Amino acid sequence: MTEPTLKRSLSLPLLTLYGLGTIVGAGIYVLVARVAAHAGLYAPLSFLLAALLATFTGFAYAELSARYPKSAGEAVYVQEGLGRRELSLLVGFLIIVTGVVSAATIVNGFVGYLQVFVAVPDALAIVLVVLALGMLAVWGITESVAAATVVTLIEVSGLLFIVVVAGGSLATLPARLPELIPPADSRVWQGIVVGAFLAFYAFIGFEDMVNVAEEVHDPTRTLPRAILLALAAATVLYIVVALVAVLALLPAELAETRAPLALIYERSTGQAPTLITLISLFAIINGALIQIVMGSRVLYGMSREGWIPQWLGRVHARTRTPHLATLLVAATILVLALGFPLEGLARFTSFVILVVFALINLALLRIKRRAPHPPGIRTCPAWLPWAGFLGTTGFVLYQLLDLLRH
Repeated sequence: MTEPTLKRSLSLPLLTLYGLGTIVGAGIYVLVARVAAHAGLYAPLSFLLAALLATFTGFAYAELSARYPKSAGEAVYVQEGLGRRELSLLVGFLIIVTGVVSAATIVNGFVGYLQVFVAVPDALAIVLVVLALGMLAVWGITESVAAATVVTLIEVSGLLFIVVVAGGSLATLPARLPELIPPADSRVWQGIVVGAFLAFYAFIGFEDMVNVAEEVHDPTRTLPRAILLALAAATVLYIVVALVAVLALLPAELAETRAPLALIYERSTGQAPTLITLISLFAIINGALIQIVMGSRVLYGMSREGWIPQWLGRVHARTRTPHLATLLVAATILVLALGFPLEGLARFTSFVILVVFALINLALLRIKRRAPHPPGIRTCPAWLPWAGFLGTTGFVLYQLLDLLRH
């Protein structure tokens, strides 16, 4: 009897929207205020700088996903480039850890928003949410990605809705453009760079796309395109929303609010921001579903490589999903969400992802040296992974120095 394999059912549009959902998430709904607290009117420039850094590593992921279209992408890339199994295992587990920690934090955040509308005990809400997401992820990749796609469209619609309702502020852009061009002042640029460090966190997520490689139609062509399209769409959305924010509100107001888009909506319409709060709920829960899918595929891929127990690589005959790996990831998220204080772990998650990004860029540089132009693969210039490696390493060093200072 032939052992079932993962089902190739993801097209370019579905995969691009799945990727956009991993990037956009709930972050932009609050992060623009934190960026503006440092960069002020120059917050859009901070997002642009962050987009450049993310794009360097995005090109590395695009080429590597075409060369090695496998689940557990990062672990495979590091193994192929650096040839150290223990380092590859570490990278795989780090990706899983960041996913489950992020999902557990997201679930707690969702419960907090949910209680604005419905009084539900925390523990009951967490259990029901994680079970529902776990069952959806087991049900099938097409169903999971379709659900994530619908929610992504809702998230993006929410951002576009804010742009529309604040259209009057955006119309002042030509007249106010000189205000948004920073002077040659080191203190101003320090604020812009610090804002870019924060804004970079909003671009994390595109790396999750490579872990569904074995469920993509023609992954050698589809994956690179989807990664770059998702990054480009997120960049445009972020910069437009940042422009609306700094034009609609004073920098001091932005710095003080925890819900900048809700405040923009209130200021522009004079109504309570119920709709935007509901959209935020969808954005939050979408992130948790995507992390469950991602974590289970990394476990599946590592099992198929023979690095961890074989049972984690088993695929359900009917749903064609790695059901045991999915259930393990969901159970781990449930334990973390119920039993651990997760405040402050976002910084840890971002630090780990930056370390992984540095290793991915380094791995590609080593691979390109051995096989610069493999047949049928579209490659990127070597300066792009070099820029990605130096940029992400710089971010890691900055965080370490910041930690030492405090």
